[in-house]
Amino acid sequence: MMQINTGPIITEEKALIQIMIQLYYQKHPTETIGYQEMLDYALQRLSLCRFGEQKTTCKKCPVHCYQKNYREQMKKIMRYSGPYMLYRHPIFALKHYYRQFTRTIKR
Repeated sequence: MMQINTGPIITEEKALIQIMIQLYYQKHPTETIGYQEMLDYALQRLSLCRFGEQKTTCKKCPVHCYQKNYREQMKKIMRYSGPYMLYRHPIFALKHYYRQFTRTIKR
């Protein structure tokens, strides 16, 4: 049975992904995967992440836990929202970039 992750890093990642999805869907409201569906899916994936508090950024993760259609949509979301994060939520963005370069998953 999978354990639900509720630690501070996962909680922060959930807040970050929610902001990124919001930024994207404000400008792209007619996507095939809707805002709420994408948000629910992303939050569920974070809650069930097998690496928990040792999690690195999804980009560096050796396990791709998203289904293909959601993974492609999330790539678009991150590509679009990433640059805006520096202006709208600089603390979140800097913490995320820092985590990307400093964390590695130990197997």
